Order: sequence, then structure tokens, then C-alpha cells
Amino acid sequence: MLLIEISAAQGPQECELAVVKAWRRLLAEAAALNVQVQLIQQMPGSQHGTCLSVLLALEGEQSAPLARQWQGTVQWTCQSPYRPKHPRKNWFIGVAAYEETAQSASQDIRFEACRASGPGGQHVNKTDSAIRATHIASGISVKVQTERSQHANKRLAVLLIHKKLKELDAQQRDARNAARRQFHHEVERGNPRRIFKGERFEPVASS
Repeated sequence: MLLIEISAAQGPQECELAVVKAWRRLLAEAAALNVQVQLIQQMPGSQHGTCLSVLLALEGEQSAPLARQWQGTVQWTCQSPYRPKHPRKNWFIGVAAYEETAQSASQDIRFEACRASGPGGQHVNKTDSAIRATHIASGISVKVQTERSQHANKRLAVLLIHKKLKELDAQQRDARNAARRQFHHEVERGNPRRIFKGERFEPVASS
């Protein structure tokens, strides 16, 4: 299992729409590779049907190769659907992948079982399968109740903590070097990993 995040960063509403289009494209590619995709977190955008970011969990033998195909800057070339006379036609979003590494090994994390909570009625898991995980060194803590077993929730919790550790790492680097910014603060406008065009978000073949 790994996490993949698609973000509009600080881009305009067109970038927020590109996030949703990239999400749909990734789902189609994942299905073709027999990779399971689960939505973990979604931040709505400024327009209906758009997203500031989505956080997805990927599971399957082809998860890592699929993530590598997306990781980095993604360019969408299209006339703005919101501002038809806008001269800009290139919109950029960022994709980041987070895999479990030795740094986030489970021995560095304290796990506590707890009861799932929140809305959902009969769909909320009634057993104590929810997990609260705390990274001992940093104090970072997450609660995961998405899955129906403690084992699955532990795996997801480890990935979420690793993601937060990488974000913390990026913040600390930013403090030392203003030229480098955290993923959500800036997306590189150039050297795109992948390029798509038009309203149908069709891929452009690499040269």
C-alpha cells in the first residue's frame, strides 16, 4: 500500500478542476492494472466539482510503477472553462507519492486500538478496530478507522504518519532554504511528468 496525493497547490480554479480530471484518469489507469484505489481525504475546491487536493491509497502489485508514472508536475493544456477569454492555456498541478520506509517503521510508532466514531450510522464500524498511531520521536498522531480490521488500519496509519513526517521535513528545509518550498506551496511550472490536453484530459505522448 502507498499514498498518492494530487494537489492544485496555490493554483487557480482551473488547477482545481485539473485535480479532479487527473484523479479520474488515475482511477482508469489503476483499474487497467488491477490496482485498488481508496479515497482517504478530499478537499473541495472553489467551484462545484473541483478539488484543492485528494489523498488516495493504492494497493496492488503495480501500485508503485503507477505512482512513478504520475509523481511530479502534471500539465493540462486547455482553454479555461471558467474564463473563456483568459490568455493562459497551461495549468499545472502536483502529484506526490508516499511509501513506507525504514524511517516510519512500526517499531517507532505506538499503536492504540479505539472505537470508530463519526457519522455513518450502521456503516460505522462498531468494533474497536480503529487505530490511533503516534510517532514517538515527533509526537505526530493520526487516527484511522477507514478499514474494518486493525491490521489494515495500522498499515494505513503508518503511511499517513510517514506522509506527515515528509511534510515536516519539507517545512524544516524551507526554513533553511527559501528557494525550496513545500509541495502544497508551489508546483514547478516546467518539466512536467505528464501532459494532458483538452476537456477530455487526453494524454500527450512523450517525445
